[in-house]
Amino acid sequence: MNKYIKGTIGALALSVALPAVAQDIVVVAHGQANDPFWSVVKNGVEEAGKDTGVNVDFRSPEVFDMVAMSQLIDAAVNQEPDGLVVSIPDADALGPSIERAVAAGIPVISMNSGSDVSKQLGALLHVGQDEYDAGKAAGEKLAAMGGKNGVCVNHEVGNVALDLRCQGFSDGFGGSVTVLPTTNDPTEIKSKVSAALASDTAVDTVMALGAGTAGEPAVAAVKESGRDINVASFDLSANFLQSIVDGDAAFAIDQQQFLQGYLSVNFLALNAKYGLIPGGNVPSGPNLITSDKAAQVVDLSAKGIR
Repeated sequence: MNKYIKGTIGALALSVALPAVAQDIVVVAHGQANDPFWSVVKNGVEEAGKDTGVNVDFRSPEVFDMVAMSQLIDAAVNQEPDGLVVSIPDADALGPSIERAVAAGIPVISMNSGSDVSKQLGALLHVGQDEYDAGKAAGEKLAAMGGKNGVCVNHEVGNVALDLRCQGFSDGFGGSVTVLPTTNDPTEIKSKVSAALASDTAVDTVMALGAGTAGEPAVAAVKESGRDINVASFDLSANFLQSIVDGDAAFAIDQQQFLQGYLSVNFLALNAKYGLIPGGNVPSGPNLITSDKAAQVVDLSAKGIR
């Protein structure tokens, strides 16, 4: 065997023996640690990491804190990852950190919140739903169910996405709407919803902005009141879906947050490997889950997929 052939075989063997350098993708989300919604997003992120073979790191502040979140983004930029996924609940607070990532040549995709500002901050695209339109669709549906006096429970005051949900709900509903600010503590939410119902007997509709956080305690408060009040919620939880099946809640708005985490990582992995990226934003919702569909997704919600 001549030296050329031997050298070629040796080079091929070496190329096979050495694994490809793994890509690193960092995900920075605003979701709080005790919010079951974000555990589903994280599940999607982790499954995408396994399917694509990239290293993924999911990070979020312990509480809703834009200063802490901007610091997490800055720390990610300093690591020079192959891609960065961010949620954008407050563009004014997070914009400079995101623009710093883009200026450093890091491909950025936004997910969940920030569809209205994603492009101008330099992100490649957004994976999520239009929060205002989703809220408006919910308001129109609840108005068609006879609602005239509503309460919108905002469990994360300062999150622009949730403000847009309430605004859309109010505009679509067309009747009287009161925004009820709370923390994301279910006990506090139940107490405040109960107080709101007791103080205004005209309330016939409650719109929650997160099923596991606010939807479930809202249903409990309405049941204790003994009144005929329609309760709807953004997002899904197994218990809230069961309330829909049982007739204690009207519907849920599914934005398929598993897809938000999964697709964002998948797109960045394909971009790093092949330079491929979708040509525009990818809508993951909204989908209205009513009683005819709720039973089908209860198990998937319990498994952290829906």
